Amino acid sequence: MPVALPCACANLRRASRAVTQVYDQELRGSGLRVTQFTLLQALELSSSLTQGRLGELLSLDSTTLTRTLRPLLGRGWVRSLPGEDRRERHFQLTPAGRRQLAYARPGWERAQQRLQTALGVRDWQGLHTVLVAVTEAAQRA
Repeated sequence: MPVALPCACANLRRASRAVTQVYDQELRGSGLRVTQFTLLQALELSSSLTQGRLGELLSLDSTTLTRTLRPLLGRGWVRSLPGEDRRERHFQLTPAGRRQLAYARPGWERAQQRLQTALGVRDWQGLHTVLVAVTEAAQRA
């Protein structure tokens, strides 16, 4: 049983690593890691996002976002389009990306179910509420 560390960041990062392991286990064989799945999911929810907006949505710095996007672009799952400003790029999910996301979704659903079962429905719902609140608080801090 993990001990509570005195640092919120350390506890969140440790939880994030443990949860990432569950999702990556279930996504194994799909060709995606959970970081990539999440990015494709975000693009599925919108028609097009700028790199800046995508980074804001996922709380990712530009370097990490670029590193995560690179293999998705290379596989043709995401397309990059020029924006109004030549420095701006828009990203869209391609039909191949939609198929890849659909192929990986059952693994993601298994991970979701494993964690919901382990936490229980009430704590699972509370987790989502708290994580959104923590994200908003950190962005305001």
